[in-house]
Amino acid sequence: MTGHDYDLVVIGGGAAGFVSSKLARGLGKKVALIEKSRLGGECTLSGCIPSKALIKAASIAWQTRHLKDYGLSAETDFRINTGNVMRHVRSVIEKVYNSHRPEIFEGLGIDVLFGSPRFVDNHTIEFNGKRISSRAFIIATGSSSFIPAIEGIETVPYLTNETLFDLEELPPSIICLGGGPIGIEIAAAMNRLGVKVHVLEMSESILSKEDRELVDILSERLKTEGLHLLTETKTLKLSRDAEQIVVTIEDKNGHRGGIKAGSVLIAAGRKANVEGLELEKAGVQYMRKGIITDSALRTTAHNIYACGDVAGPYQFSHMAEYGARIAAQNACLPFKKKVDYKDVIWCTFTDPELAHAGLTEEEARILYGEKIKAYKFEYKNMDRSRTDVIDAGLGKFIIDRKGKIIGAHILGDRAGEIMHEVQLAKSFGIPFYKLDSVIHIYPTFSDVVKQSSKLAYIDRLRNSRILKFVKLLLGKEKNYGAA
Repeated sequence: MTGHDYDLVVIGGGAAGFVSSKLARGLGKKVALIEKSRLGGECTLSGCIPSKALIKAASIAWQTRHLKDYGLSAETDFRINTGNVMRHVRSVIEKVYNSHRPEIFEGLGIDVLFGSPRFVDNHTIEFNGKRISSRAFIIATGSSSFIPAIEGIETVPYLTNETLFDLEELPPSIICLGGGPIGIEIAAAMNRLGVKVHVLEMSESILSKEDRELVDILSERLKTEGLHLLTETKTLKLSRDAEQIVVTIEDKNGHRGGIKAGSVLIAAGRKANVEGLELEKAGVQYMRKGIITDSALRTTAHNIYACGDVAGPYQFSHMAEYGARIAAQNACLPFKKKVDYKDVIWCTFTDPELAHAGLTEEEARILYGEKIKAYKFEYKNMDRSRTDVIDAGLGKFIIDRKGKIIGAHILGDRAGEIMHEVQLAKSFGIPFYKLDSVIHIYPTFSDVVKQSSKLAYIDRLRNSRILKFVKLLLGKEKNYGAA
């Protein structure tokens, strides 16, 4: 290193910042990791970790209320007390935070600094009253809730995922503005914990990026549990009425009405965290949804890279880690690696879970027409589902004419775990029908893959030229013998 304080400065102490700083340090570089307040990022402090803890608590509450489904009963009537749920969620956050405290990074030789930096130029930042220079930078500042311009929104005490988990107690009722993954996960969990929940979504359906058939099944399941889903509904105004918040809405036919609740959760999308960085001085261009990068995750400044939510296009912790590896290598090494998003995968952790890889059936038919096949298998037909009293779930696997997986969607218990078998096959170009020959443990939910791939294997046999020729020969021999 010559002429600079560091080889690499990483701005942002979340998933992307963790991975990129550790990798750069592993490559022998002098590294600093800068975070505004507390390490962990959105995932640990207000996203993945607390939401999954809340979802687990909600699942336990739901199963407890349905003991009779498993041949059980309580000796006395009891009421589930949710008063300590949010305290429990925060305790989980602390456990995860303790696994990546500042001293852990410092023990690796990474300087951990706290404060709000701003760029002076593409090699220099101003930070806590002094200037720090670096040969290269990685911006990994994440994203935060996008607050839409709704009339009266500034007059009500709305919640976002950044503030929700600070509550001491669950509200008696809540209106969720937005039917994307964040909104639906939280809404479904709170509904199971006894909160009266309305979800307002402007689009035709919730989870608009998912396969429509599976979303329809999930929507009906959530409705049967008591969740109120209002799609094709605009939020026009927010106001206060005594102790409640009033949301004025308009449906697709132009009819207006009002819904009241104790709280409102804003889950209407994300925005990139670029405020205060003064990126213009470094020559870094950006939009609301993210910093502009090329295929090597380099920004419009040649020595500055960006990854994770702040750059997108996929705002998931596992995609932040994927991008961080590429950004760190490119920032530290002379040869450049490009991102490849053809094998992006994610899961929405409702109950049942909804896992996604590749194209939906709708997208595949637009691109390939009738040259695809969709193999399906329902959870209710699996023995493991019968033992666990599960009837909701469907696996759908979309295959091209060469037998390769171009899309996979699983709605059901353990979907996020099961999907990795399919992801492996998809990533390495293994034909779907070959998964039928893999030995699977019985009874497990992975049977949804096994049985679906068996259907693909049977199709392959039916269409085999060799098999058709053998049938033709057998037919001729039969006719010859009859003569």
